[in-house]
Amino acid sequence: MRREIIETARAFTRLGLTKGTSGNVSARTSSGFLLTPSGTPYEVLSEDRIVALDLEGCYRGDILPSSEWRMHLDFYLAKPACGAVVHCHSPRATALACHRKGIPAFHYMVALAGGDRIECADYASFGTRALSDAMIAALGDRNACLLANHGQIAGGPTLQKALAVAEGIEDLADQYLSALALGEPVILDAAEMADILRKFKSYGKQTNEFEEGQSAAFELPKRVG
Repeated sequence: MRREIIETARAFTRLGLTKGTSGNVSARTSSGFLLTPSGTPYEVLSEDRIVALDLEGCYRGDILPSSEWRMHLDFYLAKPACGAVVHCHSPRATALACHRKGIPAFHYMVALAGGDRIECADYASFGTRALSDAMIAALGDRNACLLANHGQIAGGPTLQKALAVAEGIEDLADQYLSALALGEPVILDAAEMADILRKFKSYGKQTNEFEEGQSAAFELPKRVG
């Protein structure tokens, strides 16, 4: 898991989600979570520098965890199904956050965060309880939000899926900013987004992976073999 955390953090630069040491990555464990350390460049990050914390906010060892440890802790406490959290200062999501703008349902893919829009949290200084409280309020029942004048944070059942949500939010932010250049885009209504969210429960699954009572997200072609 420590190696996967490092690989996820290093993917930030490759995917254009951050530069330098900004951002942090964590994964839940049986007793708490593992988190990237404070101020260590990702390219020299080693497994022994990943910090273990419990769900009381206590850490072990001599390495300080990321300054945003409380956001990760509160994310896990608020969302028991969450297995990983990534926080980054991706440029386009951050640009929207600096205008205190969330991402409305201009495109159905906002559902990737688990709701009909992606909210922007109120501003608070980095590394504070106030920032974590603002994040929790903006998340609601979703698994991602923007952070005013700061960046974005996203969670998922695995590191791979949390990273995919963060990447998707950056793509949506890019598209939304492009759409705004032409004026206010058309926003999908609540009924359509409710249907989209229902479809997302099975979106990307094969039929043998459907839960009881689930149906396909789209009309299936006829199987002949």
